[in-house]
Amino acid sequence: ITMSDLSKLELPETQSLILEHRGSVLKIWLNRPEAKNALSEEMTDELHLVLDAIRDDRSIRTIVLRGKGGVFCAGGDIKGFKSDMQAVSAAQVAKSNRSFGDLMIKLNEQPQVVIILVEGAAIGGGLGLACVADVTLVTAEARFRLSETSLGIPPAQIAPFVTERVGLTQARRLMLTGARFKGEEAVTLGIAHGVATDTADLEAQCQTILGHIQACAPGANAVTKGILFESLRRPRAEALDFASRGFAYCMLSPEGLEGVAAFVEKRSASFAIFMARPLPAKGLQIMVTRF
Repeated sequence: ITMSDLSKLELPETQSLILEHRGSVLKIWLNRPEAKNALSEEMTDELHLVLDAIRDDRSIRTIVLRGKGGVFCAGGDIKGFKSDMQAVSAAQVAKSNRSFGDLMIKLNEQPQVVIILVEGAAIGGGLGLACVADVTLVTAEARFRLSETSLGIPPAQIAPFVTERVGLTQARRLMLTGARFKGEEAVTLGIAHGVATDTADLEAQCQTILGHIQACAPGANAVTKGILFESLRRPRAEALDFASRGFAYCMLSPEGLEGVAAFVEKRSASFAIFMARPLPAKGLQIMVTRF
């Protein structure tokens, strides 16, 4: 375990995102409120850069993704699509579309805990993003819709992630009818984990979740996410082999040794950060490598 000055975290310069770094939390604001935070190419490129910059930094335990202007995300930048689709080939269109899938994979499997807060609307790709967070919180009046087929296009890159989240039968209904729904139904469908009455309640619920995450070892959380996704990709026996190596790595790591010692000694582990007091200027960083 080494100490790392969190103020030295190097983040990329961004134009369509606002980055707020406090303690072990990085809040990423989608910042195109004039376009209802529609996903432009610049925005997706910047999200890639930010996620890559912090991927292996365990001083960042949590990413909170939210939209400025009281709206989460209206999906793809349709106006941008129209201007960019002049005199291009099908192969170029497919390549551009596929690049958003890479962002979905990256955000879905980011080693940090990802929280997404939805207010206003999450349409199309915005709804897709809501389906790849570890924890999604929504307001009761937030609006959701998979609107792609009403525009004559399929929800191509988000389809696997939405289906994984809500199941095939509901995914078919939502995608093929363009059904509109709000926060309570988003929870019922499994897209969201909690519904808030308003923005203040949304922020309060987020703080509660952050407090829970601060008690968990960041390296163990990162390994746990790896195990979860490998269990979807590998045959059961291979997945369990992978999990056993992750368990051994964590058990023998500084985090694991400290966590077990703290349990036996009936005290708080040194990696736990308590939200009751201000976040410290310095935080624990666990040097984690792939096992």
